[in-house]
Amino acid sequence: MTLQINKERIRAIVIDDDEDTSDSICQSLEISGINVIAKGFDGEQAYQLYKTLAPDIVILDMNMPNYDGAYALEKIKQDYPDAKIVVVTGFTDYTFEKERADAIIIKPYDLEPFIDTINKIALSTPTIVK
Repeated sequence: MTLQINKERIRAIVIDDDEDTSDSICQSLEISGINVIAKGFDGEQAYQLYKTLAPDIVILDMNMPNYDGAYALEKIKQDYPDAKIVVVTGFTDYTFEKERADAIIIKPYDLEPFIDTINKIALSTPTIVK
């Protein structure tokens, strides 16, 4: 059996209300070969971007004004249960997110494990048990 390598770049959206943080995450992803196809700044934008662009993965901050990350996480997973979402947060109290997020990364974080997590989740396929 031959291992098949996905030659297409992972398509991601980044959602964070802090523009500097968003730019930093986008730059790290792009340098690592991940294609950032859009940025948003609140939970409603996250949902609309997901619905429109169907990215491979969402990088989602939790603490945002108006519609927060919890709103986006619930709304996206409700309508798109197979959506892959990585929560990036500075808070350690993330009981709600644990149930729906594919991974939770606590700020500040090291770049290599961050990118490894994004790649692993974006390229994973659901397990089907019969």
